[in-house]
Amino acid sequence: MKDSIRLFVAATLPDLLIEKLEEQLQQFKHSNIRFMPVQNLHLTLYFIGNVPAEQLPAIKRTLQEVARHHQPFILSYAQTEPGPNSRKPRLIWARFATHKAFEALSQELTDTLAEKPTQPVKAIPHITLARFRKDKPAPPNLPAVSFPEPVHLQINAISLWQSELASPHPVYTVLETYALG
Repeated sequence: MKDSIRLFVAATLPDLLIEKLEEQLQQFKHSNIRFMPVQNLHLTLYFIGNVPAEQLPAIKRTLQEVARHHQPFILSYAQTEPGPNSRKPRLIWARFATHKAFEALSQELTDTLAEKPTQPVKAIPHITLARFRKDKPAPPNLPAVSFPEPVHLQINAISLWQSELASPHPVYTVLETYALG
């Protein structure tokens, strides 16, 4: 698509959570796993995809409006594990417990930003930490790990991110942030 940009909506992460997750990833060292760069870590809310660049102002206005409709909320960390399907995992993710406020926000983003009407989605709050190499089998017997103490993630804002495909990882840039409430 000529003059297009690749976009998604996500929440940024506090440095302390990133540090804790990096420590956990030591248990997942394997040659078939590609770890995400720390600066790319985020909590995904909605993947927009490639859109014409001239749509950017309208998308920003939509995000500002959606953010106003939702109050801040707190997610509870569940565990870090292979997923999303445990039998045929594609990645390592830090999964959070389901939360009605997260689901409502994710659904409104889907409803307002999707090109075509979609069925309701069951959004799972997560952070993608690593991906398995596509040309090799997923490592067997990977653990599911958690923290000894409860970990929470406060969601006060959402951000519009741009993704520029590159090798070995895409380059992510936060374009704008919108406070909830």
